[in-house]
Amino acid sequence: MRLLFLCIALLPGWALGSSPGDMPQRVVSMNLCTDQLAMLVADEGQLASVSALARDPRSSAMADRAATFPINHGRAEEIHLLKPDLVIAGRFSATTTVSMLRRLGVPVAVFEPATSLADVRNNLLRMGQVLGQPERAQRLVAAFDGRLAMLSGPPLDPPEAALYFPNGYTRGEGTLIGDIVKAAGFDNVASDYGVNAGGHLPLEQLVMAAPELVITGSRHDGYSRSETIMRHPVLAQAARSGTHRGLINREWVCGTPRVLAAIERISTLRGQLIGAQ
Repeated sequence: MRLLFLCIALLPGWALGSSPGDMPQRVVSMNLCTDQLAMLVADEGQLASVSALARDPRSSAMADRAATFPINHGRAEEIHLLKPDLVIAGRFSATTTVSMLRRLGVPVAVFEPATSLADVRNNLLRMGQVLGQPERAQRLVAAFDGRLAMLSGPPLDPPEAALYFPNGYTRGEGTLIGDIVKAAGFDNVASDYGVNAGGHLPLEQLVMAAPELVITGSRHDGYSRSETIMRHPVLAQAARSGTHRGLINREWVCGTPRVLAAIERISTLRGQLIGAQ
């Protein structure tokens, strides 16, 4: 209990929801995922800059909104010149930048990447705390939970699906996309092969597993050796019902309410499977 009181005492005043004047007024986000959480939660004029990636429609679900903010490239010099009273970063943001900003006396809040649907809620609520907007964050979470409850009704006999990405990479339980697939009503083949987070799934094993569905993501323009396996002719025959680009990367790479679109998209594929039986 004393430790809890100590942690609370160390929080900035605006994280405790004191008075509007104590809220951070110039917030800079330097991570694609914190960009989007901040754009959802921040008050008008509170967010001073987002990362350059936030404007990339291939990666960002809020690229249009991000176009209305100045951008940064995650460099300590440019961020310091923006005179922020709070910087928001991800765990895997440039650590040298984060360290430099802290040495310069700039407060930095670091967010962990979402590895589950529960993390979407937790990060939204935490963003509400650090921005001094707890009620707005709570409303977003309530809307998220309501929509999720409508979309995710686990079937009695869920079909099997395999996630398959460039270089033959797959993801299982303990990942956000794994949680999305489960919420959409599928069992994940990765679990059968002991893949709990992310790992390589040889094409031969995928074919032998014969899932009802193979789900892939959207592809970038141009040619990449990592995507060669995605063009292998046997991939189209690996699933009983075929291979689908059932994911749009910007909908699931970050833990935001946009993951609901990915759940809905995959749920639709499950409905098509059931209708075809």
